[in-house]
Amino acid sequence: MSAMSADPYAAPMSGMAHGNMTTVGRVDHDANGFDPSTMLTDWDTGTTELLPDGRTLRTFEVTAIDREIEIAPGVLFPAWTFNGRVPGPALRAKEGERLKIIFRNHGSHPHSMHFHGIHSARMDGVPGAGLIGPGEEFIYEFDAKPFGCHLYHCHALPLKRHMHKGMYGLFVIDPDPTLQSDPALSAVAASRMLGSPENGNWQELAMVMNAFDTNFDGGNEVYAVNTVGQAYMNVPIRIDKTRPVRVYLVNVTEFDPINSFHLHANFFDYFDTGTTLTPTLRTVDLIMQCQAQRGIIEFRAVLAERNQHDRPVCLQARLLHELLEHRALRRREVPLVEHVTPRHHHHFRRHLGVVGDQQPAFPGVEMLVGLGRIGADDPV
Repeated sequence: MSAMSADPYAAPMSGMAHGNMTTVGRVDHDANGFDPSTMLTDWDTGTTELLPDGRTLRTFEVTAIDREIEIAPGVLFPAWTFNGRVPGPALRAKEGERLKIIFRNHGSHPHSMHFHGIHSARMDGVPGAGLIGPGEEFIYEFDAKPFGCHLYHCHALPLKRHMHKGMYGLFVIDPDPTLQSDPALSAVAASRMLGSPENGNWQELAMVMNAFDTNFDGGNEVYAVNTVGQAYMNVPIRIDKTRPVRVYLVNVTEFDPINSFHLHANFFDYFDTGTTLTPTLRTVDLIMQCQAQRGIIEFRAVLAERNQHDRPVCLQARLLHELLEHRALRRREVPLVEHVTPRHHHHFRRHLGVVGDQQPAFPGVEMLVGLGRIGADDPV
C-alpha cells in the first residue's frame, strides 16, 4: 500500500475511502475505441439542413456493430454496439426539429432503435416497425418531442439480451426557449440549449449507468458508468468550481430492477425525465432509478472551508457503513470492479466522491468538484 499523505487535510488516496477495493491495471481505451472520460462531454449533434417550411432537419447515422470490448482490466466482453461504442452515441437535438436517423445493421443479429419519445407507431423500433436483419437499413423520422433526458435502445427480442449486450444510448432533446411564456422558465430553457451563451456557463456531463454479466448466469459482475468499471476512480472527473454542473443520467442496468446515484458531501436538484423546467426533487443527495428511468441532476460545487490554521478542509461525507456491514461483495472469477450487492437486494450504490486537494477519494464514479487547489482555469 502506498504511503498516506503527509497533509492531514488532504483527501484520502484513490480507493481508500471504501476499503481500497478496486481493479488492478488499466483498460486500453484506444483499443476499445472509446474513453469513458471523453464520453462525458461527447454529444453527437448530427448534421443539419433547412426544410422548406423553415424548420431544421437534423440527421444522425447509426450503425450496429459486433465488437469485443474491455470493461475492466483484462475482462473482455462480446458486445453488440451502436457505432462501435457502449453506450452508443449521445444523440442531442432541439425541441421541434425534424429528426432523421439512418440506421444500418452491420451486426450478426436483427436489431432496431427504439426511442423513448413521441412518434408514430411505425417508427417505434419494435418487431414489424423498424426491426431489421443483418445487412439491412431503416430510416426513422419523427419530430423532436418532448424536450428532456431520454434514451434509445434496441428492441429486438429477447429484449434483455440486446440491452445487456450494450445496445443503448442517451437521447437528449433541448427545450426551445421561445416556446416558454414565463421569462424565468425561458431562461432555464436557454441554459439547457446546447451552444447557447447561457448553456456555455454550465458543465454538462453524459452518464449512463450500466452493468455486465460476464459469465452469463443472469446476474451482473461488473457495474459501471459509461461501461468501464472504476474508470472515474482512476481518472476522476475534473470540474470548474465556479460554474454549475448538469448531469444527464440514465439507468440501463439489466438484471437489477433498481439503481441509485448518490453525491457525497453535496446536494442537488433533480428533474425526473427532464421534461420540466422546475425540479421534481429539490435539495437531495440520492435518487433511485428503475430500468430505463432517467433524469437531470443540477448542483454547484461546495467551496473549501477554512479552519483555524487557514488550511483547506476536505468536505467528505461519512462512509455509508451499511455498504461494508450489511451488503456482501460478490466475488467470482473476475476482479471486483464496483460495489455489488447480493441479487436479492435488487440495488446497489453508485457513489460520487467530492474531494479536496488533488487526491480522488471514492471508488466507482468520482468527481473533483472544485475543492482545494482546483481552480477556474483547470480543464473540465
